Amino acid sequence: MNQYLIFGIGFFSQVLFSARLLVQWIKSEKANRIVSPLLFWQLSIIASFLMMVYGILRNDFAIIFGQFITYAVYIRNLHYHGFWKKIPGPIRVTAVIFPVSAIIWMVCGDSYNFKTIVSNEDVPLLLMIWGMASQFVFTFRFIFQWIYTEKKKESLLPIGFWLISFVGSMMVLSYAIIRKDPVLFVGQIFGFVVYTRNIILWINHKKRTRQSDGTL
Repeated sequence: MNQYLIFGIGFFSQVLFSARLLVQWIKSEKANRIVSPLLFWQLSIIASFLMMVYGILRNDFAIIFGQFITYAVYIRNLHYHGFWKKIPGPIRVTAVIFPVSAIIWMVCGDSYNFKTIVSNEDVPLLLMIWGMASQFVFTFRFIFQWIYTEKKKESLLPIGFWLISFVGSMMVLSYAIIRKDPVLFVGQIFGFVVYTRNIILWINHKKRTRQSDGTL
């Protein structure tokens, strides 16, 4: 497939990922605290869909690995926002079966399959392990968010989410530099700023709360 088209898919998915962070950032700045807007999750699932396609076309298992895990988290948060059931049935079914179809494609496909991805000469074994480790840490933020949300029965983005995002972003950024992947690099640069700002917002919010409670 044309490399420009492949990178186009990747860059578009990163634009959507960045857009979700921009939306969350703006709404958080207005609220003076960390918020979890519906549009954040709507853009997330669309971007994740495209990023999985990009990972398959790039023969990059680290990218696919990360997106498969977070996909279900996005759906669950859409459920807590009351939006998931509003989506037409055929679209919901397609969204749910896509990851399964992608796995089957990887296993059975001729050009793009699990064997070609794992044996990709452009990604040495140690680099692939580092890429998977960085994706695991970066992805764990959503597992953490999912557990937290299930406990609270409300879609939230706790401080732990942003701290893990900060660390994971640094790891993915290093992988992108070594891998010479402009899509991952560009996506992480903007995200790094937003993660840092949300941590600052949380710190400031805690200070205001303590002052209002008379504990300082």
